[in-house]
Amino acid sequence: MNDNQLLRYSRQIMLPQVDIEGQQKLLAAKVLIIGAGGLGSPAAIYLAAAGIGSITIYDDDEVELSNLQRQIAHHTLDIGTDKVISTRETLNKLNPDVNVKAVKQRLSGEQLDREVKAADVVLDCSDNFSTRFAINKACVNYQTPLVSGAAIRFEGQVSVFTPGKNNSPCYNCLYSSEGEELQNCSTNGVIAPVTGIIGSIQALEAMKLIIAIGETLTGRLLILDGLTMEWNTLKLKKNSNCPTCGRL
Repeated sequence: MNDNQLLRYSRQIMLPQVDIEGQQKLLAAKVLIIGAGGLGSPAAIYLAAAGIGSITIYDDDEVELSNLQRQIAHHTLDIGTDKVISTRETLNKLNPDVNVKAVKQRLSGEQLDREVKAADVVLDCSDNFSTRFAINKACVNYQTPLVSGAAIRFEGQVSVFTPGKNNSPCYNCLYSSEGEELQNCSTNGVIAPVTGIIGSIQALEAMKLIIAIGETLTGRLLILDGLTMEWNTLKLKKNSNCPTCGRL
């Protein structure tokens, strides 16, 4: 690290759990973020600020006026711009040392496999069931840690899945792939700060995984009720008959 980096990340380096070694791990890390919306925006911003060396972002949408209430990586002048481009510009302004790869595309198929295989951690910030199951399957196949978040109305939830480690369940152990499509913000609404809270937790969990510190949310589902400001934790168990991870 150079002198500017030592100063930029000094408040993290002061933490004994992080120190120089942990910061170097962050600088060398590759994180894949799928979705540049309400969750992906705060997650990407905090990861870039913290010094993640390489961030890859996939999203196939453009910025709309209704996004600006919660998707904090985008600004009024970005309306009509690709979300991934807007996000990349925001991250580059915040921390030009971070290598940001922005791809306007719904990540799937062989490309999804390649990106998941290359990543140290994957953040699922998408908003539909089919994408979530595809991401989960790829993470299980390549044993890449997955940080999954969701937010709707006044509610949020986040969990971590570490395939092949700590007897971790996978997303398919929690939700059946035969269930109904997830409800989304466009049809049910969402209060803005909840997306920020959940996205920030996703960033924190990703950093903990990279540095290998603390206790992650592996095997636990953290649930927020924003109206009562109550947190609940559900313990998750690996399903030995899970069609995705049961063989691990």
